[in-house]
Amino acid sequence: MAKIPLGCEPVVGSLTPSKKREYRVTNRLQEGKRPLYAVVFNFIDSRYFNVFATVGGNQVTVYQCLEGGVVAVLQSYVDEDKDESFYTVSWACNTDGTPFVVAGGINGIIRVVDASNEKIYKSFVGHGDSINEIRTQPLKPSLVVSASKDESVRLWNVQTGICILIFAGAGGHRNEVLSVDFHPSDIYRIASCGMDNTVKIWSMKEFWTYVEIIYMDRSSFKVPTKYVQFPVFIASVHSNYVDCNRWLGDFILSKSVDNEIVLWEPKMKEQSPGEGTVDILQKYPVPECDIWFIKFSYDFHYNAAAIGNMDMDKVRKIYVWELQSSPQFLLQGYLMLNPNLQLDKLQCHLTGVPYLAAVKMAQYGGGMQYHPLKLVFNGNFYHSSISGL
Repeated sequence: MAKIPLGCEPVVGSLTPSKKREYRVTNRLQEGKRPLYAVVFNFIDSRYFNVFATVGGNQVTVYQCLEGGVVAVLQSYVDEDKDESFYTVSWACNTDGTPFVVAGGINGIIRVVDASNEKIYKSFVGHGDSINEIRTQPLKPSLVVSASKDESVRLWNVQTGICILIFAGAGGHRNEVLSVDFHPSDIYRIASCGMDNTVKIWSMKEFWTYVEIIYMDRSSFKVPTKYVQFPVFIASVHSNYVDCNRWLGDFILSKSVDNEIVLWEPKMKEQSPGEGTVDILQKYPVPECDIWFIKFSYDFHYNAAAIGNMDMDKVRKIYVWELQSSPQFLLQGYLMLNPNLQLDKLQCHLTGVPYLAAVKMAQYGGGMQYHPLKLVFNGNFYHSSISGL
Protein backbone atom coordinates (compact mmCIF):
# COMPACT_ATOMS: atom_id res chain seq x y z
CA MET A 1 0.00 0.00 0.00
CA ALA A 2 1.17 3.52 -0.79
CA LYS A 3 2.04 5.56 2.30
CA ILE A 4 0.34 8.94 2.64
CA PRO A 5 2.31 11.71 4.39
CA LEU A 6 0.60 13.47 7.29
CA GLY A 7 -1.33 16.47 6.02
CA CYS A 8 -1.50 15.09 2.48
CA GLU A 9 -4.56 12.91 2.90
CA PRO A 10 -6.61 12.46 -0.31
CA VAL A 11 -9.96 14.15 -0.78
CA VAL A 12 -12.79 11.65 -0.26
CA GLY A 13 -15.97 12.19 -2.22
CA SER A 14 -19.36 12.49 -0.55
CA LEU A 15 -22.08 9.94 -1.27
CA THR A 16 -24.77 12.63 -1.15
CA PRO A 17 -25.90 12.86 -4.79
CA SER A 18 -26.02 16.12 -6.70
CA LYS A 19 -29.25 17.17 -8.40
CA LYS A 20 -27.46 18.42 -11.53
CA ARG A 21 -28.58 15.48 -13.64
CA GLU A 22 -31.46 13.07 -13.63
CA TYR A 23 -32.02 10.10 -15.90
CA ARG A 24 -34.58 7.42 -16.56
CA VAL A 25 -34.99 4.07 -18.28
CA THR A 26 -36.56 4.57 -21.71
CA ASN A 27 -36.20 1.18 -23.39
CA ARG A 28 -35.97 -2.51 -22.49
CA LEU A 29 -35.01 -5.41 -24.75
CA GLN A 30 -34.50 -9.07 -24.00
CA GLU A 31 -31.47 -10.60 -25.69
CA GLY A 32 -31.26 -14.13 -24.36
CA LYS A 33 -30.89 -16.43 -21.39
CA ARG A 34 -27.23 -15.92 -20.54
CA PRO A 35 -25.05 -13.45 -18.62
CA LEU A 36 -23.78 -10.44 -20.56
CA TYR A 37 -20.32 -9.41 -19.42
CA ALA A 38 -19.52 -6.34 -21.51
CA VAL A 39 -21.08 -3.63 -23.65
CA VAL A 40 -19.22 -0.90 -25.52
CA PHE A 41 -20.05 1.92 -27.94
CA ASN A 42 -17.88 2.62 -30.98
CA PHE A 43 -15.61 5.53 -29.97
CA ILE A 44 -13.23 4.75 -32.85
CA ASP A 45 -15.33 5.96 -35.79
CA SER A 46 -17.79 8.85 -35.53
CA ARG A 47 -19.84 7.37 -38.38
CA TYR A 48 -21.00 4.69 -35.96
CA PHE A 49 -21.43 6.85 -32.86
CA ASN A 50 -24.82 5.26 -32.14
CA VAL A 51 -23.69 1.64 -32.53
CA PHE A 52 -22.70 -0.61 -29.63
CA ALA A 53 -21.74 -4.24 -29.11
CA THR A 54 -22.46 -6.70 -26.31
CA VAL A 55 -20.93 -10.07 -25.46
CA GLY A 56 -22.28 -12.96 -23.44
CA GLY A 57 -21.95 -16.71 -23.70
CA ASN A 58 -20.58 -17.57 -27.13
CA GLN A 59 -22.36 -14.66 -28.83
CA VAL A 60 -21.41 -11.15 -29.98
CA THR A 61 -24.31 -8.81 -30.83
CA VAL A 62 -24.19 -5.39 -32.49
CA TYR A 63 -27.00 -2.87 -31.87
CA GLN A 64 -27.90 0.56 -33.18
CA CYS A 65 -29.76 3.30 -31.30
CA LEU A 66 -32.45 4.85 -33.50
CA GLU A 67 -34.75 7.84 -33.18
CA GLY A 68 -37.41 7.76 -30.50
CA GLY A 69 -35.49 5.46 -28.15
CA VAL A 70 -35.67 2.44 -30.46
CA VAL A 71 -32.77 -0.04 -30.29
CA ALA A 72 -32.29 -2.31 -33.31
CA VAL A 73 -30.19 -5.45 -33.68
CA LEU A 74 -27.79 -5.04 -36.60
CA GLN A 75 -25.72 -8.22 -36.43
CA SER A 76 -25.18 -11.25 -34.23
CA TYR A 77 -22.25 -13.68 -34.28
CA VAL A 78 -22.21 -17.07 -32.56
CA ASP A 79 -18.89 -18.79 -31.86
CA GLU A 80 -18.59 -22.33 -33.14
CA ASP A 81 -17.55 -23.49 -29.65
CA LYS A 82 -20.67 -23.72 -27.51
CA ASP A 83 -18.53 -23.63 -24.36
CA GLU A 84 -17.01 -20.25 -25.21
CA SER A 85 -17.96 -17.43 -22.85
CA PHE A 86 -16.91 -13.96 -24.00
CA TYR A 87 -15.87 -11.62 -21.16
CA THR A 88 -14.76 -8.53 -23.05
CA VAL A 89 -15.32 -6.64 -26.30
CA SER A 90 -13.74 -3.61 -27.99
CA TRP A 91 -14.07 -1.72 -31.27
CA ALA A 92 -11.09 -1.40 -33.63
CA CYS A 93 -10.50 -0.88 -37.36
CA ASN A 94 -7.98 -1.58 -40.08
CA THR A 95 -6.04 1.12 -41.91
CA ASP A 96 -8.82 1.71 -44.47
CA GLY A 97 -11.39 2.32 -41.72
CA THR A 98 -13.22 -1.03 -41.83
CA PRO A 99 -14.87 -1.44 -38.39
CA PHE A 100 -13.89 -4.49 -36.36
CA VAL A 101 -15.48 -5.94 -33.24
CA VAL A 102 -12.81 -7.66 -31.13
CA ALA A 103 -13.93 -10.13 -28.44
CA GLY A 104 -12.26 -12.60 -26.10
CA GLY A 105 -13.12 -14.78 -23.16
CA ILE A 106 -12.74 -18.09 -21.41
CA ASN A 107 -11.06 -19.97 -24.29
CA GLY A 108 -8.22 -17.45 -24.59
CA ILE A 109 -8.91 -16.92 -28.32
CA ILE A 110 -9.47 -13.41 -29.67
CA ARG A 111 -12.09 -13.20 -32.42
CA VAL A 112 -11.95 -10.25 -34.82
CA VAL A 113 -15.28 -9.69 -36.56
CA ASP A 114 -15.44 -7.57 -39.72
CA ALA A 115 -18.67 -5.70 -38.99
CA SER A 116 -18.74 -4.12 -42.45
CA ASN A 117 -18.66 -7.42 -44.35
CA GLU A 118 -20.39 -9.43 -41.60
CA LYS A 119 -17.80 -12.19 -41.23
CA ILE A 120 -14.95 -13.37 -39.03
CA TYR A 121 -11.80 -11.56 -40.15
CA LYS A 122 -9.16 -13.26 -37.98
CA SER A 123 -8.72 -15.35 -34.84
CA PHE A 124 -5.73 -14.73 -32.56
CA VAL A 125 -4.27 -17.68 -30.67
CA GLY A 126 -1.49 -17.09 -28.16
CA HIS A 127 -2.83 -16.63 -24.67
CA GLY A 128 -2.64 -19.69 -22.45
CA ASP A 129 -5.79 -18.94 -20.49
CA SER A 130 -8.92 -16.78 -20.46
CA ILE A 131 -8.92 -13.15 -21.61
CA ASN A 132 -10.26 -10.62 -19.10
CA GLU A 133 -10.03 -7.38 -21.04
CA ILE A 134 -9.32 -6.02 -24.53
CA ARG A 135 -8.63 -2.33 -25.17
CA THR A 136 -7.96 -0.41 -28.39
CA GLN A 137 -5.19 2.14 -28.94
CA PRO A 138 -7.15 5.38 -29.57
CA LEU A 139 -4.39 6.94 -31.70
CA LYS A 140 -3.77 3.81 -33.78
CA PRO A 141 -7.00 1.79 -33.68
CA SER A 142 -5.51 -1.19 -35.52
CA LEU A 143 -3.63 -1.97 -32.31
CA VAL A 144 -5.34 -3.72 -29.41
CA VAL A 145 -3.99 -4.96 -26.10
CA SER A 146 -5.32 -7.96 -24.17
CA ALA A 147 -5.05 -8.89 -20.48
CA SER A 148 -5.17 -12.55 -19.54
CA LYS A 149 -5.39 -15.04 -16.74
CA ASP A 150 -2.06 -16.43 -18.01
CA GLU A 151 -0.34 -13.46 -16.26
CA SER A 152 0.53 -11.70 -19.53
CA VAL A 153 -0.52 -8.67 -21.54
CA ARG A 154 -0.23 -8.87 -25.34
CA LEU A 155 -0.19 -6.22 -28.07
CA TRP A 156 -1.82 -7.26 -31.37
CA ASN A 157 -2.21 -5.79 -34.83
CA VAL A 158 -5.79 -6.64 -35.80
CA GLN A 159 -5.14 -6.13 -39.50
CA THR A 160 -2.08 -8.38 -39.84
CA GLY A 161 -2.96 -10.74 -37.00
CA ILE A 162 0.54 -10.41 -35.53
CA CYS A 163 1.20 -10.53 -31.79
CA ILE A 164 3.79 -7.75 -31.63
CA LEU A 165 4.71 -7.58 -27.95
CA ILE A 166 4.21 -9.68 -24.82
CA PHE A 167 4.42 -7.89 -21.48
CA ALA A 168 5.42 -10.63 -19.07
CA GLY A 169 8.44 -12.21 -17.46
CA ALA A 170 10.79 -11.34 -14.62
CA GLY A 171 9.08 -8.05 -13.79
CA GLY A 172 5.59 -8.98 -14.90
CA HIS A 173 2.43 -9.82 -13.02
CA ARG A 174 2.49 -12.75 -10.64
CA ASN A 175 -1.17 -13.62 -10.96
CA GLU A 176 -4.13 -13.12 -13.27
CA VAL A 177 -4.16 -9.79 -15.17
CA LEU A 178 -7.65 -8.32 -14.88
CA SER A 179 -7.46 -4.96 -16.65
CA VAL A 180 -5.32 -2.98 -19.07
CA ASP A 181 -5.51 0.48 -20.63
CA PHE A 182 -3.67 2.64 -23.17
CA HIS A 183 -2.50 6.11 -22.18
CA PRO A 184 -4.78 8.58 -24.03
CA SER A 185 -1.94 10.73 -25.44
CA ASP A 186 1.39 9.01 -24.71
CA ILE A 187 1.28 6.35 -27.40
CA TYR A 188 4.08 4.34 -25.79
CA ARG A 189 2.48 3.66 -22.41
CA ILE A 190 -0.03 1.17 -21.06
CA ALA A 191 -1.13 0.35 -17.52
CA SER A 192 -2.17 -3.09 -16.29
CA CYS A 193 -3.41 -4.47 -12.99
CA GLY A 194 -4.46 -7.78 -11.53
CA MET A 195 -4.71 -10.32 -8.77
CA ASP A 196 -1.17 -9.64 -7.53
CA ASN A 197 -2.56 -6.37 -6.06
CA THR A 198 -0.33 -4.18 -8.23
CA VAL A 199 -0.66 -1.67 -11.05
CA LYS A 200 2.19 -1.80 -13.56
CA ILE A 201 3.06 0.84 -16.14
CA TRP A 202 4.79 -0.41 -19.27
CA SER A 203 6.61 1.46 -22.03
CA MET A 204 6.75 0.49 -25.71
CA LYS A 205 9.15 3.30 -26.63
CA GLU A 206 12.15 1.00 -27.06
CA PHE A 207 10.13 -1.20 -29.43
CA TRP A 208 8.13 1.46 -31.25
CA THR A 209 10.03 1.35 -34.53
CA TYR A 210 9.26 -2.35 -34.65
CA VAL A 211 5.57 -1.68 -33.83
CA GLU A 212 5.34 0.94 -36.59
CA ILE A 213 6.83 -1.37 -39.23
CA ILE A 214 4.25 -4.05 -38.47
CA TYR A 215 1.45 -1.48 -38.22
CA MET A 216 2.13 -0.06 -41.68
CA ASP A 217 3.18 -3.23 -43.50
CA ARG A 218 0.24 -5.09 -45.06
CA SER A 219 2.19 -8.20 -46.02
CA SER A 220 1.73 -11.48 -44.18
CA PHE A 221 5.39 -12.23 -43.52
CA LYS A 222 6.34 -13.90 -40.26
CA VAL A 223 7.99 -11.71 -37.65
CA PRO A 224 9.17 -12.68 -34.16
CA THR A 225 7.21 -11.50 -31.15
CA LYS A 226 9.20 -9.33 -28.74
CA TYR A 227 9.09 -9.62 -24.95
CA VAL A 228 8.87 -6.69 -22.56
CA GLN A 229 9.87 -8.18 -19.22
CA PHE A 230 10.17 -5.11 -17.01
CA PRO A 231 7.63 -2.33 -16.39
CA VAL A 232 8.81 1.24 -15.92
CA PHE A 233 6.73 1.60 -12.75
CA ILE A 234 5.10 -0.68 -10.19
CA ALA A 235 2.51 0.70 -7.75
CA SER A 236 1.01 -0.97 -4.70
CA VAL A 237 -1.91 1.38 -4.18
CA HIS A 238 -4.31 -1.35 -3.03
CA SER A 239 -4.06 -4.26 -0.61
CA ASN A 240 -6.26 -6.63 -2.62
CA TYR A 241 -7.12 -7.59 -6.21
CA VAL A 242 -7.05 -4.60 -8.59
CA ASP A 243 -9.71 -5.35 -11.20
CA CYS A 244 -9.87 -2.11 -13.19
CA ASN A 245 -7.48 0.71 -14.07
CA ARG A 246 -7.88 3.65 -16.43
CA TRP A 247 -5.63 6.56 -17.36
CA LEU A 248 -6.94 10.07 -16.63
CA GLY A 249 -4.36 12.21 -18.37
CA ASP A 250 -1.10 11.31 -16.62
CA PHE A 251 -3.02 10.21 -13.52
CA ILE A 252 -4.52 6.76 -12.97
CA LEU A 253 -7.87 5.72 -11.54
CA SER A 254 -7.78 2.21 -10.13
CA LYS A 255 -10.29 0.07 -8.27
CA SER A 256 -9.87 -2.83 -5.88
CA VAL A 257 -12.39 -4.80 -3.82
CA ASP A 258 -12.30 -2.25 -1.00
CA ASN A 259 -15.42 -0.26 -1.97
CA GLU A 260 -13.61 2.68 -3.55
CA ILE A 261 -11.89 4.00 -6.66
CA VAL A 262 -8.57 5.76 -6.10
CA LEU A 263 -7.15 8.60 -8.20
CA TRP A 264 -3.36 8.75 -7.96
CA GLU A 265 -0.29 10.13 -9.68
CA PRO A 266 2.67 7.88 -10.52
CA LYS A 267 5.99 9.67 -9.97
CA MET A 268 8.61 7.65 -11.78
CA LYS A 269 12.36 7.81 -11.29
CA GLU A 270 13.93 8.28 -14.69
CA GLN A 271 17.23 6.78 -13.57
CA SER A 272 15.64 3.77 -11.83
CA PRO A 273 13.04 2.01 -14.02
CA GLY A 274 10.38 0.28 -11.99
CA GLU A 275 10.83 2.55 -9.00
CA GLY A 276 9.10 5.70 -7.87
CA THR A 277 6.46 7.07 -5.55
CA VAL A 278 2.69 7.40 -5.60
CA ASP A 279 0.66 10.47 -4.66
CA ILE A 280 -2.92 9.52 -3.81
CA LEU A 281 -5.10 12.48 -4.75
CA GLN A 282 -8.77 11.54 -4.41
CA LYS A 283 -10.98 8.63 -3.42
CA TYR A 284 -14.44 7.82 -4.78
CA PRO A 285 -16.49 5.64 -2.41
CA VAL A 286 -18.53 2.82 -3.99
CA PRO A 287 -20.59 1.00 -1.31
CA GLU A 288 -21.28 -2.73 -1.67
CA CYS A 289 -18.56 -3.14 -4.28
CA ASP A 290 -16.28 -5.58 -2.49
CA ILE A 291 -16.04 -8.39 -5.05
CA TRP A 292 -13.80 -8.45 -8.08
CA PHE A 293 -14.56 -7.97 -11.78
CA ILE A 294 -16.78 -4.93 -11.35
CA LYS A 295 -15.30 -2.36 -13.72
CA PHE A 296 -15.82 1.38 -14.10
CA SER A 297 -15.65 3.54 -17.20
CA TYR A 298 -15.39 7.13 -18.44
CA ASP A 299 -17.42 9.12 -20.90
CA PHE A 300 -15.70 10.10 -24.15
CA HIS A 301 -14.60 13.51 -22.83
CA TYR A 302 -13.32 12.25 -19.44
CA ASN A 303 -15.87 14.36 -17.59
CA ALA A 304 -17.48 11.58 -15.57
CA ALA A 305 -16.90 8.02 -14.40
CA ALA A 306 -19.59 5.42 -13.74
CA ILE A 307 -19.57 2.18 -11.77
CA GLY A 308 -22.23 -0.23 -10.55
CA ASN A 309 -22.38 -2.32 -7.40
CA MET A 310 -24.00 -5.43 -5.93
CA ASP A 311 -25.96 -3.90 -3.07
CA MET A 312 -27.83 -6.49 -1.04
CA ASP A 313 -31.10 -4.56 -1.10
CA LYS A 314 -33.53 -4.68 -4.02
CA VAL A 315 -32.18 -1.61 -5.81
CA ARG A 316 -28.82 -2.01 -7.54
CA LYS A 317 -27.09 1.34 -7.90
CA ILE A 318 -25.02 3.08 -10.54
CA TYR A 319 -22.67 5.76 -9.20
CA VAL A 320 -21.68 8.51 -11.62
CA TRP A 321 -18.81 10.70 -10.41
CA GLU A 322 -17.88 14.12 -11.77
CA LEU A 323 -14.15 13.87 -12.55
CA GLN A 324 -13.37 17.50 -13.34
CA SER A 325 -14.34 18.91 -9.95
CA SER A 326 -12.54 19.07 -6.62
CA PRO A 327 -13.93 18.21 -4.20
CA GLN A 328 -15.62 15.68 -6.40
CA PHE A 329 -19.39 15.27 -6.38
CA LEU A 330 -21.64 12.33 -7.08
CA LEU A 331 -24.41 11.86 -9.60
CA GLN A 332 -26.14 8.74 -8.34
CA GLY A 333 -28.32 6.47 -10.44
CA TYR A 334 -30.71 3.68 -9.49
CA LEU A 335 -32.05 0.73 -11.42
CA MET A 336 -35.51 0.24 -9.99
CA LEU A 337 -36.02 -3.51 -9.97
CA ASN A 338 -38.85 -5.91 -9.32
CA PRO A 339 -38.61 -6.99 -5.62
CA ASN A 340 -38.59 -10.64 -6.76
CA LEU A 341 -35.44 -10.21 -8.87
CA GLN A 342 -32.05 -11.45 -7.75
CA LEU A 343 -29.05 -9.82 -9.43
CA ASP A 344 -25.32 -10.35 -9.44
CA LYS A 345 -22.76 -7.70 -10.29
CA LEU A 346 -23.45 -4.42 -12.09
CA GLN A 347 -20.83 -2.98 -14.44
CA CYS A 348 -20.90 0.42 -16.14
CA HIS A 349 -19.46 2.06 -19.20
CA LEU A 350 -19.91 5.73 -20.07
CA THR A 351 -20.15 7.21 -23.52
CA GLY A 352 -20.04 10.82 -24.63
CA VAL A 353 -22.56 10.43 -27.44
CA PRO A 354 -26.33 10.82 -26.96
CA TYR A 355 -27.01 7.10 -26.69
CA LEU A 356 -26.54 4.45 -24.08
CA ALA A 357 -26.99 0.71 -23.79
CA ALA A 358 -27.10 -1.35 -20.63
CA VAL A 359 -27.69 -4.96 -19.78
CA LYS A 360 -28.81 -6.61 -16.60
CA MET A 361 -29.15 -10.19 -15.44
CA ALA A 362 -32.19 -11.12 -13.38
CA GLN A 363 -33.47 -14.40 -12.04
CA TYR A 364 -37.10 -15.44 -12.31
CA GLY A 365 -37.67 -18.71 -10.55
CA GLY A 366 -35.43 -21.30 -12.22
CA GLY A 367 -34.61 -19.30 -15.36
CA MET A 368 -32.55 -16.25 -16.17
CA GLN A 369 -33.69 -13.23 -18.17
CA TYR A 370 -31.45 -10.47 -19.50
CA HIS A 371 -32.56 -7.04 -20.64
CA PRO A 372 -30.57 -4.34 -22.45
CA LEU A 373 -31.58 -0.94 -21.11
CA LYS A 374 -31.24 2.55 -22.49
CA LEU A 375 -30.60 5.14 -19.78
CA VAL A 376 -30.55 8.89 -20.34
CA PHE A 377 -29.52 11.79 -18.13
CA ASN A 378 -29.61 15.31 -19.60
CA GLY A 379 -27.58 14.66 -22.71
CA ASN A 380 -24.81 12.61 -21.12
CA PHE A 381 -25.18 8.88 -21.43
CA TYR A 382 -23.70 5.67 -20.14
CA HIS A 383 -24.24 1.97 -20.61
CA SER A 384 -23.75 -0.79 -18.09
CA SER A 385 -23.88 -4.51 -17.68
CA ILE A 386 -24.43 -6.97 -14.88
CA SER A 387 -22.31 -10.06 -15.02
CA GLY A 388 -22.81 -13.48 -13.53
CA LEU A 389 -19.21 -14.43 -12.70
